[in-house]
Amino acid sequence: MPYKEFKPEKLYYTIGEVADLLGENTSLVRFWAQKFPDFIKPARNKKGNRLFTADDVSNFKLIYYLVKERGMTLEGAQNRMKDNKDGVDRRVDVIETLTGIKDRLQEIQKML
Repeated sequence: MPYKEFKPEKLYYTIGEVADLLGENTSLVRFWAQKFPDFIKPARNKKGNRLFTADDVSNFKLIYYLVKERGMTLEGAQNRMKDNKDGVDRRVDVIETLTGIKDRLQEIQKML
């Protein structure tokens, strides 16, 4: 997976931090936030900057998986998330866990 492993550590994440986690640019994060208002609800600080929760970041990862990796359209991803949120979300978590295990095993192999 091209995006970084995410472990919720903070209450809010800036748009730049979310973009960095996904390996994408901030304009795409902003665009997805506008296209998926049922799943991503950013808070705003006094300056008006968007702040995303850990749940928002998880939803961004799910959108990334559906759109970038599965090749779905935005409308298709929205429908999939509405119809089968738990099933798709679980699949993304399993893939991320397995990728982490693979990376650790490769590190161990290099040390041998």
